[in-house]
Formats: sequence, C-alpha cells, structure tokens
Amino acid sequence: MAVAALEQFCGSVFWNSSLLQRNDADLPLCFEQTVLVWVPLGFLWLFAPWQLLPLFTCKTEKSSFTGIYLTKQVLTLLLFLTALAELLFTVAEDLGQLPHATPASRNPAVWYTNPALYTVTWSLGVAVGGELPSTGARKSQRMVLKGYRKPLEMEDLWELKDKDKTQNIFGMFERNMRPGVRKARRALEKRHCRRRKKNPSPLPAAGEHMNGLSKAQSQDMLVLEEKHPKCKGKASPEKPSSDYAKGWLGPALIRTFGGNLLQSVAFKIVHDLLVFANPQLLKLMISFVADPAAYVWQGYLYAVLLFVTALVQSLCLQQYFQLCFQLGLSVRTALMAAIYKKALTVSNAARKESTVGETVNLMSADAQRFMELANFIHQLWSAPLQIVLSIMFLWWELGPSVLAGIGVMVLLIPINAVLATKARAIQMKNMKNKDERMKIMNEILSGIKILKFFAWEPSFEQRVGQIRARELKGLLHFAYLQSVSIFAFSCAPFLVSVASFAVYVLVDETHMLDAQKAFTAISLFNVLRFPLAMLPMVISSMVQTSVSVERLEHYLAGEDLDTSAIRRSQGDPQSASFAWQRDAGPLQRPLPPAWRSRHRDGEGGPVLIAWMCPPLPPQGSVAYVPQQAWIQNATLKDNILFGSVLEETRYHQVLEACALLPDLQLLPGGDLTEIGEKGINLSGGQKQRVSLARAVYSDADIYLLDDPLSAVDAHVGRHLFEKVLGPDGLLQHKTRVLVTHSVSFLLQTDEIVVLEAGAVSEHGSYGTLLANGGTFAQLLKTYGNQGESRTQEKATGMGHGLGGQPACVTPELLSTNSNRSLRKVVPPTEELGLKGKEPAGEVKGQRLIEKEAMETGTVKFSMYLRYLRAISWGLSTWVFIAYVAQYVAFVGSNLWLSDWTGDSLRYQNQTYPAAQRDLRIGVYGALGVGQAVFLLAGALLAAYGAVRASRILHQQLLSNILRVPMGFFDTTPTGRIVNRFAKDIFTVDETIPMSFRSWLTCLLAIISTLLMICLATPYFAIVILPLGVLYFFVQRFYVATSRQLRRLDSVTRSPIYSHFSETVSGLSVIRAYGHQARFLQHNEVTMDINQKSVYSWIVSNRWLAVRLEFVGNLIVFFAALLAVLTRDSLDSGIVGLSISSALNVTKTLNWLVRMTSELETNIVAVERVHEYTEVANEAAWVTAQRPPPGWPSKGEVQIVGYQVRYRPELELVLDGLSCEIRSMEKVGVVGRTGAGKSSLANCLFRILEAAGGKIVIDGVDIATIGLHDLRQSLTIIPQDPVLFSGMLRGNLDPFDQYSDQEVWQALELVHLKPYVLGLPEGLSHLISEAGENLSVGQRQLLCLARALLRKSKILILDEATAAVDLETDHLIQLTIRSEFSDCTVLTIAHRLHTIMDSNRVMVLKAGKIVEFDNPEELLQRQGLFAAMAKDAGIVSSQTTVL
Repeated sequence: MAVAALEQFCGSVFWNSSLLQRNDADLPLCFEQTVLVWVPLGFLWLFAPWQLLPLFTCKTEKSSFTGIYLTKQVLTLLLFLTALAELLFTVAEDLGQLPHATPASRNPAVWYTNPALYTVTWSLGVAVGGELPSTGARKSQRMVLKGYRKPLEMEDLWELKDKDKTQNIFGMFERNMRPGVRKARRALEKRHCRRRKKNPSPLPAAGEHMNGLSKAQSQDMLVLEEKHPKCKGKASPEKPSSDYAKGWLGPALIRTFGGNLLQSVAFKIVHDLLVFANPQLLKLMISFVADPAAYVWQGYLYAVLLFVTALVQSLCLQQYFQLCFQLGLSVRTALMAAIYKKALTVSNAARKESTVGETVNLMSADAQRFMELANFIHQLWSAPLQIVLSIMFLWWELGPSVLAGIGVMVLLIPINAVLATKARAIQMKNMKNKDERMKIMNEILSGIKILKFFAWEPSFEQRVGQIRARELKGLLHFAYLQSVSIFAFSCAPFLVSVASFAVYVLVDETHMLDAQKAFTAISLFNVLRFPLAMLPMVISSMVQTSVSVERLEHYLAGEDLDTSAIRRSQGDPQSASFAWQRDAGPLQRPLPPAWRSRHRDGEGGPVLIAWMCPPLPPQGSVAYVPQQAWIQNATLKDNILFGSVLEETRYHQVLEACALLPDLQLLPGGDLTEIGEKGINLSGGQKQRVSLARAVYSDADIYLLDDPLSAVDAHVGRHLFEKVLGPDGLLQHKTRVLVTHSVSFLLQTDEIVVLEAGAVSEHGSYGTLLANGGTFAQLLKTYGNQGESRTQEKATGMGHGLGGQPACVTPELLSTNSNRSLRKVVPPTEELGLKGKEPAGEVKGQRLIEKEAMETGTVKFSMYLRYLRAISWGLSTWVFIAYVAQYVAFVGSNLWLSDWTGDSLRYQNQTYPAAQRDLRIGVYGALGVGQAVFLLAGALLAAYGAVRASRILHQQLLSNILRVPMGFFDTTPTGRIVNRFAKDIFTVDETIPMSFRSWLTCLLAIISTLLMICLATPYFAIVILPLGVLYFFVQRFYVATSRQLRRLDSVTRSPIYSHFSETVSGLSVIRAYGHQARFLQHNEVTMDINQKSVYSWIVSNRWLAVRLEFVGNLIVFFAALLAVLTRDSLDSGIVGLSISSALNVTKTLNWLVRMTSELETNIVAVERVHEYTEVANEAAWVTAQRPPPGWPSKGEVQIVGYQVRYRPELELVLDGLSCEIRSMEKVGVVGRTGAGKSSLANCLFRILEAAGGKIVIDGVDIATIGLHDLRQSLTIIPQDPVLFSGMLRGNLDPFDQYSDQEVWQALELVHLKPYVLGLPEGLSHLISEAGENLSVGQRQLLCLARALLRKSKILILDEATAAVDLETDHLIQLTIRSEFSDCTVLTIAHRLHTIMDSNRVMVLKAGKIVEFDNPEELLQRQGLFAAMAKDAGIVSSQTTVL
C-alpha cells in the first residue's frame, strides 16, 4: 500500500531488485528521490534546534567574519537559489510557461516537495551558519596551530565558561553534599548509640582532666565545652577514629554530575553497538572474496560501510571521551574546593587528625584519582555489555564450542578478585606511607634552617629514606600484582580463542575452521580484548579510589567549628568554660568587660584570646595579632591592607605608627617588596609590626593582641605602645585585649586579669591588685622592683588608660626620645614612593619569589636516557627484548591461523587428517603460551626497573634539596618544592611506568599490524607513505601543544598547594578577621587558572583523536578496497587477516600518539625533579681539611673585614665587620631593626657565605672546613622555637648520641623534667606537627635543652627569650649563666636587660660595628647604645625596667 502511494507520488517505480543483479548496479529514480533525500534532511531537521539554540541563548561575543564562514554562507546561498529555481521551473512547466516533456501530464508531486524541502533546509543552513560564537573545534584548531608555532602561555588559552568555573561546580556539589553528610552523621550517631548500649563506659572523673597543655594548642577558635549527644542516658565516650560518617560522597557526586553521566551513556551505547557491526561486515567481505560470482559493487559497498561505520564510531567515542574528561576535571575541582573550604571551617579536634602534608595529599593524590577514574567509569557497565554481546556473536559463529572460552574467562574472575583484594590492602598501606613522607617533608621544609643550624640533615634524610623504602616496597608488590593482572587479562582473548578453536575442531570431525569463522571470531576476540583489558584497570582504579573515598569522607564529614557555642549577647561572660578540646580542663571565672591579661607560659593567656576569635565574636568586628606573626607571600602593602580598600592617609598613619617607615627604606621595593612565605625575608620584629599594622588598618571594634611586643626592640615596643596601643595611640577609642609577659606597661591599663593554672586568680586595676598583695603583687616584687623608683617618679596624674578612662598614673612614662630618634631617619613619605602613583617598573630585588621556571619546546632526549639509566641499561634492554618477542609470537600466531583456515579449501569434501589438526592446534597454542610468557617476563622486569628508578630519582632529589643553600628556600615557595615531592614523584612512581609500557606495546602492535597487512596485500605499502606523512604531521602538531599544556598544568598547580599551606598556617588570623570568603574566592581563581590549562589539554586530545582515528579509518577503507580490487589473486584467509588487522589498528594509532604525548608530558616530571637535583649546593658538609679533635677548645672568634649579602643583586648587609671575641667572653649584640644582628649569627654558621673577609674560630678559618664540622661544633638557640613531629627525645637527640640520663639532666636544667615526668609516655611523648601540643615557652625551653646536650664552646642566642614570660626568661638566663659559664656566648637581643651583664656589647648599625665595649662604658659615652638603653628604661647596667 505504502509502496503504491510512493510510486504515485514519484510517478515511477519505487523498487526494482533486478537493477542490483549486475556489476554496474543502479537504484530506481523514486527511491533516490525519496529515501536518499528525506532521510538526511530529516536528520538535519531533527537536530536543528540544538544548533539554533545558541543563537538565542549565547551571551558571548560573536565571532568575526572569517574566510571559512563567508565561503560556507556563499555556497549555502547558491544551493538555496538552485532549489528555488528548480521549484520555479516546475511551476512554470505545469502552468505552460515553459515546454513540458510530456504535455499531456503534470509533473509528479515529488518535483514540488523536494525543491521546497531543499529551499527551507538551505534557509535553515544560512541561519545555523550565522553569527555564532567560535566553536570549540575552531578554537582547538587555532590553539593547536599556535602551540606548534610557539610554546603556549596562559594568555593563549581561552577562558572557561561560567558553568565550568570552580564557583559554580563547587556550589552545585556543596548543595548535594550537605544533605548526604547530615544523613551519614545521623547514621553514625545511631551506630554509636548501638555500640554504647553494648559497651557502656563511665565518664572520666573530674580529676582525670589534664590542663590542656599536652593537647594541640594551635591558636584557633576554641569551642565552649559541650557534651556529646546522649543515647538513653548512657555515657558518651569519644568517637572512635575508625568510624566516621560514610557512604555520602558517591551519591553526592552522582547527583551533581548526573546530566553529564547520562549524555556520555547515550554516546557510549551507540559506539558499543556499532563496534559489533565491523565483524559482520568483515564476514560479508570474506564471503565476497571467496565467491567469484559476487557482484563487484557489493565489495565496494562493504568497503564504504566499513569506513562509514568506523567514522561514526570514532565521532561517538570522542564525544563520549570529551564528556568523561570534563566530568573528571569537574569532580577534581569540586573535591579540591571542598577540601579547601573544609580546612577553613574544621574544628580543632578534627584538624588534629590530619596534618598539612596529609591534607595536601588529599588535594594532590586523592582528588587526582577521582579524575582518572571518571575517565573510564562507564567501563563498569560497558565492559560487561561488550563481553556479553561478544559471546552472543561468537556462539552464532562457533556454537557451543565458545563455552570453552567462557570457561577460561570464568576461571580468570577469582584470580582478579584475589589480586584486587591484595592490591587494595597494599594501596591503603602505601597511602599512609605517602602521607607520612609528605608530613615529614613539610616539616623539613618548614624547619630547614634549624636542620642546617644543628647539622641534622643526615638524620632527617635517613628518616625520610626509611619511610620511602617502605613505600617503594609496597609499590613493588603492587606493581607485581598489576603485572600478573595485565598478564592474565592480556592473555584472556588469546586463551579464549585457542580453547574455542581447539574444541570446535575436536568435537566434530566435520568441523573445519574456514576464514569466515576464524577471522570473524578473531575480530570478536579483538573486540573482547578491550573490555577484558579495561575491566581490571577500572577495578584497580576503583580499589585505589575507594581508599581515597574513605579518606575524603573522613575529612570532609569531620566536625566543623561549633559556631552556635558562642552567642552574641549583652553583658559580661560569667563562669565561662573554654577548652582546646572537649576533655581538657575548663577555665571558670567571671571575666571583666575591658581588661588586659597577664599570665605565665602555659597558663591560659592564648586561651582567652582564642575564645574571642570569630566566627562569632562577642560584639562587633575583631582584629587579631597572634603571638607568632603570620605573613602572606605577597607584597608588604598587600599584607597590611589584607583585602581592605586602600585609603592613602590612613595607610600612612598606620605605617608611621607601627614604625615601618624606616624598614621601607631598607626594603628594595619599599612597600611593594614581595615578602616570602612565612615572612622569610623579614626579621622577627618586622613580621610582628606588619602583623600589628594589618590589625590597625582593619579599623575593627575589638583588638585581640597576643603578646605583639615580645619580638620587637625595647625602643620600638615603646613607640608602638605610644602610637598604637596606648591612651593617645591610633586605637585609643577601641577595645583592646592584650595578653603579655611584660609588666612595663601594666600601669596604663584599665583592668588587669591575672591567670594562674588556667584560671583567673585575680583581676582589677593596677593599684587595686598591688594593694591586694596577691599573685600580681608578688610578680612585681620578684621581677619589677628594679624599676620601682623610676615608676613612682611618674606615678602621679596619669592621663587615660587603655580604655580611655581616668587612671592614677601619667603618660610621661612614655619616653619621646624613641619617637624623635625614629623621626630622624624617616625621610618625607613622598621620597619613599608611597604617595601618588606606584612605580611602573620593578626595583632590583623587589621580587623575592621568582616565577616558576618552565621548560619549553621538546623534552630533552637526555630526560628519557636519564630515566632509562635510573632503571639500568641492562634491565631496559631485557624489557625491550621480552616485549618484542611477545609481538613476534603474536604475528606468528596470526599468520599460522591464516594458513590454518586454508585447510578448509585444501581438504574440501575430504576427511580432515587428525595429525594435521593436532599440529595446527599445538603450534597455535604454543605461540599463544609464548606470548603469555614473554608478556609476563616483560611486565615483571619493567615493574622492578620502574621501582628502582623511583628510588634513585627520589634519593637524588631529597639529597640535593637538603644540600642547597638557604637562599634557595627564601626565594622558592614551599608549595613548589612540595609539588616536586608530591605530584612529580607520584608521576615517576605510578604514571610513567604505565605510560612507558603502553607506549612500547602500542608501537610494537602498530608495526606488527602494518607488517601483516603488507604481507597480505603488498600494494598497501603504497598507501602507508601518504597516511604516514599525514599521521606524522598530526601527531607533531598535537605533541607540541599537549606537552606545553601539561607543563602549564604543573606550573599552575603549585600555587594551589602553596596557597593552601599558607591558609592552613594562618587559619586563626583568617577566621579572626572573618576573611574566609575572600580566601575561598582566591582559591577559586587559582584553581580556575589551573583548570584552563587542563581543559585545553582535554580539548586538544579530542582534536588529535578525531584526526588520528580518521587516518585509522582510511587504513581500514584502503585495506578493504585493495582486497576488492585484487580479489582474484587473494584467498579468503589473507583478506580476513588483512582487514581484521586493519580494524584493530584504528584505536592503536590513536593510543600511540596519546601515549607518545602522555610519556613526553609525564617525563616532564623527571625533568622537574632533575631541575631541583641540579640546584647549586652549599659548601661540602665534610671536606678533606678537618678541624682538630675537640675544636673549638677555647671559643675565640676573630672577624676580619667580613662582608656578606643575601643575594647577588642585593646590597651588603654586613659591611667590613672586624672584631675579636675572647675565650669564655659573654658578648651582647644589639642594634635597631635591620642592623644585621641575625645576619651575623647566620654568618657564624655559614648559612650566608662571605662576600669578603673571613671568620676565624680558635685559629681555624671557618671557610676552609666542612659545614657539618663547623655547625656541629657551635650551638644556637634560635628566635623561632621549631620542633618536629615525632618523639620528644628525637627532638633533643635525633642521632641518639646521648644517654637517657643526659637527656633527663638537660630537661632538669631547663625546668621541664617535672612536666615530662607527668606525661604518660615520658621521653617517648609524641610531639605534634610544629610542636603545636606545647606552648611557645615550652618549645623554647626544649630548644635550650638541645643546646645543653650539645654543650659546645660557642653558644649563640638569637633573641631566644622573646616569646616567654618573665619567670621562664629568668630561669633561662640563670641556666645559661651557670651551664655555659666556661663558654663563649653571643646574645642577640631586642630586650636590652638580657645583655646588661655581658662582658662587652657589640652595637651594629647598617651592617657595621659602631660601638664595642662593656655596657657601663657604653652607657657613659652617650652613644647609640645609651640612647637605646634610655628608650628601654635602663639607667645603668645594674638597673632595668622589665
């Protein structure tokens, strides 16, 4: 019925099969006018809305008129006019305006409809081809071409779409994450309830509480003591760390990225179904060659269908991959943003569970695993689908014999299960080793100066080496398991084919293996090879990712700060309880509304400050100055502004008040000088003043000041108090809470709160507390009575105190001399370049952190050789031989099978000889076993070699990093070095071995395939040349672009980790100022920059794949076409071998270039590791010239014309120093900020090398001996007390040189023995990262204990008591005087009272010695020292105001 209607519509016959039964076949006109026209037009109309949609919705800038665009529009317009003309001619003929071929009849309806359809379609074409934004294909084309011409830079990459930006991706993920986390937490609480019912445990007794000092006292927001939710009256023990809120991450990711998943599923299904069309077309092609009577057009049709099917497959596959890679990038982005945000909100208890290093690992390794898994996640359902379809088609070909092959696959499943279980266990263990290694590397890089001072590098190198050895042992086991897994599943298709063919010919004598069955089956086995190879990889990736899921769920669902614990309310806090964590002892006393806290070390001062920090301050905005200043890696101006808008007048007021104007003269770029990580190029006092300036500029309502004056010189401290903190300072109308160890400014406070043993012992005004005769009065009597006479002289008529209220003392106590002396050296602000326009160009030395070096162009061939040399040449050769032997066996087996299929023609209508049959099966099987054995040998040797290379490269990197000079660490962000030890070493460990193996197998597979096609059809060699040229140019364009994009990825990833580490270290400051949102935004911008390079890399991969697969499809087409053209001279077995090999080469071609690029981009990791192994080292640790035994025995120091500078381009910081320090002399070193005091200490240890002159100790020029011989013979107690995680004993004696008795004696001398005895583990007590579970004072006492253990003849104190209270300071001074009485002591001091009993005092100014004599003499000279002493309130060497 339908056919009749179509024939009437066309006016001719719709179908005539006789037209096809000849060599020059044709189709009926009606069929051509309907089916061949309507189907493509229908397809175009169906998808037109998707093309038209951007015209109405896209807000991006329209593309300009290009040559291609104009050409397309002109052609479309011509087609439109042609269709319109055809329609008009038809109408004119029917109206009689033009002569008609058959005047008696009208034109058929199809002559009207088709031109009309064409007219509408081409109109649509003009619209669709209109001014649309540049397409991704065109953009990628331009980028690849640009990348070939010159190395790409970030400016060359296109901007991300809004939907791909971090803010949007993380916003969606967070919305889906929250309900999942809440549900998981409820489930966790239910589990705890059930557990508590089974094992009820009583609450700890009140007396069992510790005072909180042994807990992590990172200066963060405290939580009010809050009981756990109770379960039916049972006690609530602390949550076990092994249990956590789990099972929410996967569902949250699926809900967030479900749209992407569904789109990729659609493309994957189409591709998977089309994959099975190729074996059927191959079967038809073999049938055509075997049948001489078949029409030629059939062969051409099959060849074209093979090409078209492969082309559609390629397009579907690449669209699927684009979606998958986008998914991977989005998942990684969401997780990294979530980890960063979590770090800003995590509670103290949860924060203790993971160190900075472990958290960086979550961002680098764990998020990366998700990205890698997302690329192939669909194989979980696609691989089983392909396996099932393969088996169905094989059954169709071979019948029940295929069950033998299925049996082989079933046997391999438990092997894979066992391998996966073992791999998971190894992976979990190895991730812990990796975390531990990164944790200690973070500590090493943070405390590198201490390691150099104490010559401890070998000890820490050994510690890292031991962890690395465990990590590599696990990695080797994992690699061996992976090798066995690859072996099992690479052999699976071949073992299946051997089993199936053998059973097929053995079960029935009539069964003969012909070309159709054999090569159709081989094609199906080749299809089967991919899912069987991918499945174990995906399972392995799932195993690794499941470990990451646990780690991420544990961290991201951890406890947040309890913001509800602090409520905004009027009135004073009454009986408030605070704790660093829930089981710590409370602080319970009414707290006054405006007060200043005075406390001893470890007695709770920072607790009160931390209580006041946001997220919810009591009233108004808060500014916070921590005890240890936190400085960002930014310009000095940015550090002070801290995100606020610049107001020039206020900014200059703050600079002057915080005594920073003289420092701006010293800094190369003024306030635009870049400050290194952790303020590494500032002195301790400068860091503290920048920190204070930040707080003052913020113009907050409440100021929380945690001992900000401890690190500054006395005269600067007085200036800061007068200009900032005091009654006439910038903060006079603000509420100030000041925690301090000093008593010198207590007279000018409204209220004093005295803390003792974690509780408020008394509070009131200065006079009240003095009259009460309590703890405060006793404190003043013990440490403050020297200045009593001076204080009482000024104790009448005092103006206003801290809160602006009348008090009983006068402001004249504040000396104006310090202010005048500061003004003398301050030029007008205009001269400093602080007003008006900022300098256009950079000043020499302004930039501290250099832009990360990035290689461009081709990766040097020497990098490949370096990696192979690390594997060892012998091992590399054997690996290559094993893989070549495997492919020789592979080619042999295929040629043997081709010959085997010829038996069906040789023994046609005859009984197949059993001997011949057995020979065929035996040789085919033997060649298969040979493949398996060579593959396993190659994989195992490659695994061993890769681990060997990893060990050598890491050892070279670590060894060199520990030997580079301090200047390298000053100018290189820690994140950049961490990136080498994290991502680059991870690449060397796991990615490069896989890339090398894949590249080698792809190369050998292509060579063997092309060889087989040429053997089958020699004319194919002619086609190889042009295709090879095309292939060469495509891969050359791509590799240049891809390589540079991967380098950009590496370089833009480092700032993410640097910013993250910086954020974690400054968490208390960020929270106090309430700047979490700003830091989140900065993190998003940094991540988007990295995303740009990764996204561009993904698109360039698709650009390559489409073009390469087109080359592969052409190979299939030409192999089929040549088979048709030369079918008379070919047998069916050879044709089957040729086309089945060609079908297999398409993906392999793509993978070869991908692996070439992947290998080249991954070998960049070796390049980056090598870069840091080539950094120039400091002098040798030990040289041939050794100092005499027991050196130095006297402790005499001679400095002769000594000059030094920090970096070659900077000015001298010490200029021609000459002096002589006698044996056992006690010398104080003083000077204003920037005078060169700490630089002198660095020079004694050769942290800085001389630019001229020399230092001689006991007759030995220190420049002539090894660094360790020098540094082990001197002792320093540094300004910043640095401890490392690990046992307390290891922090004192990392080389186990001293007995326990000696260690206990040292602890006793520093008054820490009772505290350590009170610890459950004693000397084995675990110190947390950076010593956070000890107070700053306790850390400084441990540093003193280190010095006592070493007890060398020369001791340097670099402002060692700045951060401790007066009592602890007094104890330290007594210990030093008694224990180091027979030593030469150099004391670098800000607080002059600590050096007033020195034999002589060295006064430095601008890197030169201006005064050097005993203190009494210097005071009488009325020089610089006398002025400084006067500022500090010191009348004589025996009289001090502390």
